[in-house]
Amino acid sequence: MVPFFNLHAINQQYRQEILAAMARVVDSGWYIRGEELAAFESEFAAYCGNRFAVGVGSGLDALSLTLRAWIELGKLRVGDEVLVPANTYIATILAVLNNGLRPVLVEPDTKSFNLCPLNAAKAITDCSRVILPVHLYGQLADMTAINRLAEQHNLLVLEDAAQAHGAVAAGRRAGSLGHAAAFSFYPSKNLGALGDGGAVVTADQELAETVRLLGNYGSAQKYENTLKGVNSRLDELQAAVLRVKLRFLDVETQRRQALAKQYRDLIRHPDIALPSFKDDGSHVFHLYVVHTARRDALQAYFAENGVETLIHYPIAPHKQKALSEWNAMSLPLTEHLSDTALSLPLGPAMSDEQLSEVVQLCNGWR
Repeated sequence: MVPFFNLHAINQQYRQEILAAMARVVDSGWYIRGEELAAFESEFAAYCGNRFAVGVGSGLDALSLTLRAWIELGKLRVGDEVLVPANTYIATILAVLNNGLRPVLVEPDTKSFNLCPLNAAKAITDCSRVILPVHLYGQLADMTAINRLAEQHNLLVLEDAAQAHGAVAAGRRAGSLGHAAAFSFYPSKNLGALGDGGAVVTADQELAETVRLLGNYGSAQKYENTLKGVNSRLDELQAAVLRVKLRFLDVETQRRQALAKQYRDLIRHPDIALPSFKDDGSHVFHLYVVHTARRDALQAYFAENGVETLIHYPIAPHKQKALSEWNAMSLPLTEHLSDTALSLPLGPAMSDEQLSEVVQLCNGWR
C-alpha cells in the first residue's frame, strides 16, 4: 500500500521535540497569546523575509482578517472588487464574500494553472482594489507580473500562501511578495500544526496590529473593545509545535522537490500530463497534480493496485451549491482542470521505493 500522505510518519520523526515543546507550554500555565506565540511569530516572519507575522485560527481567517483590516483602515470599502483565480479552493473566495467584497473570478495561466496576469489585466475595472493570487499546490504565481499590474492600477496584493510555505523566487520567499500574505497551518500543510492554525505576514505594522486587534475580539486591552472583532488566535500549544517543525521545513521541502523531479523524469505515459515547474525553488510541492482525460479510470486503477490518490479539487468553486449565483458562469479551463486533475502520492516521508511503484503503475496503465 502506498499512502497518499503519511502524516503520522512525518510527525513521528519529531515526536520527542514536539512532546518537549508541549510539556513546556503545559508547565508554563499560559495557553493563549504567550511567549511561544510571540517567538513563533518572530521566527516565522524572519523565515518569510518579512517584518511581522500574526498568528490566527486558520488560513481562512488569515485571508478574511487581512481584508477586514484593510476595510477598517480605509483602504477598502464594502462592494469593492477583488481579483481571484477561478481555479482555487473555495476558501479564497469565501474570505472575499465574508467581508462584503466582490470576487472577480479570473481564468488561470495555461501552464502553471495559477492566476494569469494577462487575464487579470482584462478583468480590472474602476472598482478593482485587490489582487489575490493563490500559490496553488505550492507553486508561486507570477508575482513579478502581478505586482507590476498592481502598481499600474494602485491595487493591494494579498498572497494566498496556504500551500506554499518556503517557496522562493529570486531570493524572496512566499510571504514577502505582496502587501500581505495568508498562511494555513492545517496538519497536512507543508508546515502543519497538530490542529487548525494560520498566520498573516506583512511588512505593514499598522496592518499587523489591526489584524491582531480584530482576532482578539477587537480588543487591545482586556474588556476594552475598539473594533467589532472575532476570536481567531493561534494558541500556545500549536505555536510551540510549529516552532519545532519550522526548523525542519527546508529539509522536508528539499525531499518533496526531489521526489517531484523523479516523477517528472520517470513518468512517460502519453495520456498523463505532468505539472510544469522550474528547478528554482518556486514550487514546494504541497501537492503533485497530474491531468488526464481518463482521470476516474486512472484513480480506480491506482486503487486496485494499492496506491492512494486524491482529487484537488473535483468541483470548481463557481459550480458549488454554496456559490449558486455563479453556477451559470462558463470558465472552460477551470472546469477542465477540475474534471481532469489527480493528485499523486507525495510527501517528505515517501520512500524512493514507493515512488518507483507509482511510476511503474503510471507507465503500465492501459
